[in-house]
Amino acid sequence: MAGSGRRALRTLPVPAWVRGSGSTVLSRLRDAAVVRPGFLTAAEEETLSRELEPELRRRRYEYDHWDAAIHGFRETEKSRWSEASRAILQRVQAVAFGPGQTLLSPVHVLDLEPRGFIKPHVDSIKFCGDTIAGLSLLSPSVMRLVHTQEPGEWLELLLEPGSLYILRGSARYDFSHEILRDEESFFGEHRVPRGRRISVICRSLPEDTGPTKPGHLLPADGTPSAPLASQTH
Repeated sequence: MAGSGRRALRTLPVPAWVRGSGSTVLSRLRDAAVVRPGFLTAAEEETLSRELEPELRRRRYEYDHWDAAIHGFRETEKSRWSEASRAILQRVQAVAFGPGQTLLSPVHVLDLEPRGFIKPHVDSIKFCGDTIAGLSLLSPSVMRLVHTQEPGEWLELLLEPGSLYILRGSARYDFSHEILRDEESFFGEHRVPRGRRISVICRSLPEDTGPTKPGHLLPADGTPSAPLASQTH
């Protein structure tokens, strides 16, 4: 049930939602890797979860992703939303994306079972532009970013249920990102128990692609999109 993950995290004495290898990387990525805790109310989280559950329930969890990047997942794309959910996604657009950015449609929905995880990867530039924004539902998790050329540079993001994360610029292109498996799910010294996690992910189109006018969000009939396998998160 939405909200149980929120109650679990209230017991964690965590002072911030982003930690890193040093002050330099934290400063450099201050606006490129952002966490907005409490972006959703408990009621809004429940609205999204209830709307997604019937479609997700029809799919089986998979354990053999095409490039072994994800384990224990099921996923779907969604272009038709209720009025309440659509209003939430419009808020995501307003906060995370610039007025000149066109959003990829449909929206990618990724469901990880409690033992599921996402291995380090960088989203393909063929299918995703400068900005990725995701809503986290049901369970807390830790996202780790590691510089692809300088592995000593890293960030960790604490993603509470109802939070919004934003990756843009260097954080999106120069750092791999992953969702830690349950046994590795720590934020600093604090254990972050993993449960089932749903993420609702919006992406900007590649910079040289623009089939719709800038700022267009989620057409009711959907538009052609990249294969799900290329849209990890």
